[in-house]
Amino acid sequence: MALFPTSRLGTHISHVQIPKPHSCGLNSPSLRAYPPKQQQKKTAYKYQTQAQAVRKARSEVKMEKEEADLAVDAEKLRFEFLQVLRGRRTAEVPLNVEPANPVKHPLFQEIPPPTFSEAMESCPKLEIENFKSLLKEENLYLTTEAGEQGRLPVLILSMKGSEERRPAIVFLHSTHKNKEWLRPLLESYASRGYVAIAIDSRYHGERASNLTTYRDALVSSWKNSDTMPFIFDTVWDLIKLADYLTQREDIDPTRIGITGESLGGMHAWFGAGVDTRYSVVVPIIGVQGFCWAIDHDKWQGRVDSIKPLFEGARKDLGKSAIDKEVVEKVWNRIAPGLASCFDSPYTVPAIAPRPLLIVTGAEDPRCPLAGLEVPKSRAIKAYGEARSLDKFKLVAEPGVGHRMTSFMVKEASDWFDKYLKQQAA
Repeated sequence: MALFPTSRLGTHISHVQIPKPHSCGLNSPSLRAYPPKQQQKKTAYKYQTQAQAVRKARSEVKMEKEEADLAVDAEKLRFEFLQVLRGRRTAEVPLNVEPANPVKHPLFQEIPPPTFSEAMESCPKLEIENFKSLLKEENLYLTTEAGEQGRLPVLILSMKGSEERRPAIVFLHSTHKNKEWLRPLLESYASRGYVAIAIDSRYHGERASNLTTYRDALVSSWKNSDTMPFIFDTVWDLIKLADYLTQREDIDPTRIGITGESLGGMHAWFGAGVDTRYSVVVPIIGVQGFCWAIDHDKWQGRVDSIKPLFEGARKDLGKSAIDKEVVEKVWNRIAPGLASCFDSPYTVPAIAPRPLLIVTGAEDPRCPLAGLEVPKSRAIKAYGEARSLDKFKLVAEPGVGHRMTSFMVKEASDWFDKYLKQQAA
């Protein structure tokens, strides 16, 4: 059993002066007062007037101030999100690693279980002779907190023989699936020189015992407010996973990407939002506007995906039907801030300036495209002010609903190759 120190995430924000935590409602980074006047420097450009020099200096000062303000806003958001994550933790324990055996019969919480994904099988893969014999597989458990759900199952694939530090990517599965389901993606990326990692999210895979484990956890969270199985608990695991990955000798700690599909896309989005060690980010059919959906009566698609939770809440609230009040109360209780200060208009821009590709279906009822207009515009502003506008992209595939396609897999692959492989060049 290997022991690691507790999470170092706090060291990333300790230098920032953080205001007292407040109720959700962070200010938009775009609302900034013009910076105070500063001493004007004389310029000696031959063809530049003094007035032009002053305007240029002020413009540069303003840009630097806006960049600093954005950084502080993002750190403040990360700090407050981290406090929410810690609010429902069991006792924190030292991160330790235990060996595990391969899972022969992974649990899917759906009937019939899926057997094939055309999209994942389409992922670019190098043709390597005797590939299976050259592939290194690791199965292990990380302890992320005390208790049964604090045991994080991890699957890692890489190619044998390389002694160089390589880029790594964390892959996150969708609802009711497991890390073994992602194996086609893991093998494809491993063949191309990545260390490919997958985990079982909370109440899934090895962390589930039957077909209703995840559903039961969601209902329990609504009734007891003691856990956060929808997104947030797994985000805590991703912080601890980053602690482990950044200490591995075969991984370049500055080149760790993260991606996922649907629920996994949400995990990737929030995991990168709170932890800057995930340096390249590709959420697939996951990013959405939770508050926007409530305000515009477009919450049905997301609610239907985990309907037993909302039906239970409806009954508890004495309602005859699920309505926006039920939806808002559920989100506030099981994932505090999800539909307010940690929603996409705030957490998506907080990923800047790290490369971020958001991939979605133009007709996705669970992630309505119209609900991404505000986070998109704020992200463009944040990346622009960080002088990294080329590192943000939102792609909506026409005519596609809530499903990952081969096109999306290829877009993600190209994005990772561009920003994780080029960093080593």
